[in-house]
Amino acid sequence: MTAFYLHYLRQVWPTFAVLLVVGLIVALIEVALFSFLGQIVDWAQSTPSEQFFERHGHALLGMALVALVLRPLFNALHDLLVHQSINPSLANLIRWQNHRYVLKQSLGFFQNDFAGRIAQRIMQTGNALRDSAVQAVDALWHVLIYAISALVLFAEADWRLVVPLALWIVGYVAALAWFVPRVKQRSTVASDARSKLMGRIVDGYTNITTLKLFAHTRFEEGYARDAIEEHADKMRLSTRMVTGMDVTITLMNGVLIAGTTGLALWLWTQGTLSVGAIALATGLVIRINNMSGWIMWVISGIFENIGQVQDGMQTIAQPRLVTDREQAPALRVERGEVRFENIHFHYGKGSGVIAGLDLHVAPGEKIGLVGPSGAGKSTLVNLLLRLYDLEGGRILIDGQDIAGVAQESLREQIGMVTQDTSLLHRSIRDNLLYGKPGASDAELRESVRKARADSFIPQLADAQGRHGFDAHVGERGVKLSGGQRQRIAIARVLLKDAPILILDEATSALDSEVEAAIQESLEALMQGKTVIAIAHRLSTIARMDRLVVLDQGRIVETGSHAELVARGGLYARLWQHQTGGFVGVD
Repeated sequence: MTAFYLHYLRQVWPTFAVLLVVGLIVALIEVALFSFLGQIVDWAQSTPSEQFFERHGHALLGMALVALVLRPLFNALHDLLVHQSINPSLANLIRWQNHRYVLKQSLGFFQNDFAGRIAQRIMQTGNALRDSAVQAVDALWHVLIYAISALVLFAEADWRLVVPLALWIVGYVAALAWFVPRVKQRSTVASDARSKLMGRIVDGYTNITTLKLFAHTRFEEGYARDAIEEHADKMRLSTRMVTGMDVTITLMNGVLIAGTTGLALWLWTQGTLSVGAIALATGLVIRINNMSGWIMWVISGIFENIGQVQDGMQTIAQPRLVTDREQAPALRVERGEVRFENIHFHYGKGSGVIAGLDLHVAPGEKIGLVGPSGAGKSTLVNLLLRLYDLEGGRILIDGQDIAGVAQESLREQIGMVTQDTSLLHRSIRDNLLYGKPGASDAELRESVRKARADSFIPQLADAQGRHGFDAHVGERGVKLSGGQRQRIAIARVLLKDAPILILDEATSALDSEVEAAIQESLEALMQGKTVIAIAHRLSTIARMDRLVVLDQGRIVETGSHAELVARGGLYARLWQHQTGGFVGVD
């Protein structure tokens, strides 16, 4: 926790150093005003009224300067530092850096949590860390300055006045020591429940089509209501502890005010205390009473925020499972040769998926991966993209181990069209430029033409009145049909023009007429590239240079379409099931 805080706060330490100094001055000014109050009362008793301003005019002018100039000035400076410098920048700095860190997490990280919960924790952690740091700085000086100054001023007036305050300080610290850790603990639990609630709500919105299709609105309401009730219960436990702390401190404050004021009056009746000292003691303990309530809420808020930070750390501070080596070089692809050498991968289960697989894809070769569901086809592609790290063996591209090169450079050299095409909730243009950010408008339009997407893009419009390439596609591209999304994805890969191409059911969302129309473009796209294609519809990959048949993570057959059909093995059976023996390939 300390290292997590210091990581961010050391980046803005000069601002916090100035805030500490300004906070010290503000606290000293507040105490000085109470000291002045006691002096005024004593001066008023001991000075004839006609000589009052003559004797004390300079001191009164100094007090006015403090009250009218210095106090507003330093309070304004404090507010400027907090509200204009720290609040707008620090929370967003933390969010930005956390977002950058989380973006580089492995694919498994995102598959194991709600997207909404991850986003919630990134958003809340920035605010909570900032607020707890600022509150701690503010509370530090007020606690120290008020406690020390009050003790010194009371001791100067009469040492016996120190006794109620000293006992109160001991009791106050003991109460905070008992309550605050429990507030923090319950705040962490409540924060986790809040993140869970956010995750469930966002999950429902993200999958709204499924929710509507299965008519499960009531089920989804109950799913969210359970999380809301859990959050409410956890919040009650948290606020119950805060209420107990509030009642305890309020009772102690009442004892402090009554005890100090009563003792001051008794000392005055004994002739050992002046009226000014009574005014100082009473005014200062009332101020301490108000301040103690503020300090209580501040410290409670600090630890509540720390609880939220601790909850956020459960997600944000997880180590990355797929990382680049220090100063990893960029991948250089000149030929496009791919080698899988004795690779093992089991998703951490110890066995299964892929074990001891060897595969060589020659430069410019086009292979098709075939096999039943769960055979390991998509896993093999994910390992080539290094979305997961191997558990054994190695993968080479042009003789370079992909584990030793920068991940970004690896994926820059591979173009991929996936079965489940997901677009960003941005414009058509922005989605296309993901393939090549610096592409010219002519290159953009050419890729769209080749993907046969030019027939529908000009007709697109969104609710904000944007048209064509500027129209937004909705979350995950929901405003487009499956075929339209697939053609946008193909155009994006055409624009990227990477030397290695992966097609994972690239035409699965297209009807036969559209598929035939863009087949020529796909063949042009594959020219001169190393291609790995996955397809359950075997007719789409039957013309590949070589077919590789996988079953239970192992290569069981390899050869051309004709060779595999003649062999009568697994591929022949899959082909027979799809065609019924009536469809042939020239």
